[in-house]
Amino acid sequence: MDARISGYAKAAHFGPTVLVVSISFFISLTQFSTIKSAEISVAIFAGQLVVGWTNDLIDFPLDAAAKRINKPLVAGTINAANLRRAIFIALTFALFLSYMGPMGIKGTAVHTLGLLSATAYNIKLKKTVLSIFPYIVSFGLMPLAVYVSARQRPNLWLELTFITFACSFHFLNVIKDLEWDLAQGVLGLPQRLGKNRSIFLALLLASLGISIAISKWQEMRGA
Repeated sequence: MDARISGYAKAAHFGPTVLVVSISFFISLTQFSTIKSAEISVAIFAGQLVVGWTNDLIDFPLDAAAKRINKPLVAGTINAANLRRAIFIALTFALFLSYMGPMGIKGTAVHTLGLLSATAYNIKLKKTVLSIFPYIVSFGLMPLAVYVSARQRPNLWLELTFITFACSFHFLNVIKDLEWDLAQGVLGLPQRLGKNRSIFLALLLASLGISIAISKWQEMRGA
């Protein structure tokens, strides 16, 4: 793979991006055809590129100071100017594909709110005690964007499951960089709580999400 392509993929946090896009596809299948679900997933994918790339661009000074050479911008695999252009292009595609595809104006509006919430996390909220709220908002809005596009409302259990797993990921995701974050003044909720409490809350939230999903599955089997 070309080093630049690999760099853009890594800067987009490719693993989580693929996971979110895959989930959005399967949720869309409950309301739309395979083709339309794929169209929605492509729009979501473009939006996730915006979120991931914005995160790396904003964190570039801190990453450079910490000499995180695993980051493409720090390693020089890609440069900030090109990444800014890529963000603009991805955002244009995300909004265009959302509006012109099955999501329409309502789904696009919800998708946009989710992107704004995630961007607010990247710009400011990740360094505050409110760091968890963009996860609640953005991941709560993702299934809603699909359902309102089909003029439906997602079940409460689905949104709660999304939110609990997203929040669990938030607490786990910061552990690997916890010491760096503390040293650089990135004081989100997990950093303030510390490693042990963050792990405990992550496991608690994941268990809650699993319990909600199992309870609903058993309810559907008994129906």
